[in-house]
Amino acid sequence: IHDFYSLSFREQPIFSTRAHVFQIDPNTKKNWVPTSKHAVTVSYFYDSTRNVYRIISLDGSKAIINSTITPNMTFTKTSQKFGQWADSRANTVYGLGFSSEHHLSKFAEKFQEFKEAARLAKEKSQEKMELTSTPSQESAGGDIQSPLTPESINGTDDERATPEVTQNSEPRAEPTQNALPFTHSSTISKHWEAELATLKGNNAKLTAALLESTANVKQWKQQLAAYQEEAERLHKRVS
Repeated sequence: IHDFYSLSFREQPIFSTRAHVFQIDPNTKKNWVPTSKHAVTVSYFYDSTRNVYRIISLDGSKAIINSTITPNMTFTKTSQKFGQWADSRANTVYGLGFSSEHHLSKFAEKFQEFKEAARLAKEKSQEKMELTSTPSQESAGGDIQSPLTPESINGTDDERATPEVTQNSEPRAEPTQNALPFTHSSTISKHWEAELATLKGNNAKLTAALLESTANVKQWKQQLAAYQEEAERLHKRVS
């Protein structure tokens, strides 16, 4: 939250579009949870002081997306109108449902463009650190931009890079069930496969033990019946 407001004075929107916003369910890590009741403006912002790109979206006064783009991020199209990316810093996965395939492709194109810019900025920063014995300090000065408000994030009609579609006419793109929740889903899959194999092994052992117990019970019943029969015979002889 502090990072969100501290950078608001030096960031400017460079691309905006509209989409329905989702986040992965933190409990199941599989299902999507809508964080906006209707399509909202999603914008790319650039911080020229720190050379950082971020994706920001507001629903009223609430920030529902505040994601810094890093070189290791990947935006994945999971359907014709739905895309997603994982943010390890926010410990979540964001999903966006667009009104058309064109809007999705444009957003994905910008994501790749700004991701590459972030990679180049990181490499330049590392080169500077290698050339100097002490890390360079960020300039405390600089021009102060207008504060970041819901209006400035959503942008005016002239500032938006794509034409705004009215909410009534804009269809809602739902996330597909086969969407990958995390970039490290393969690791999670291997973990659950190992768990499943262990459960299968335990189930086989329990089944074998149950069969053995059933056989023992049957044998005990036969012995008990024989003892009862012998007892009755002895009782008759005593009588």
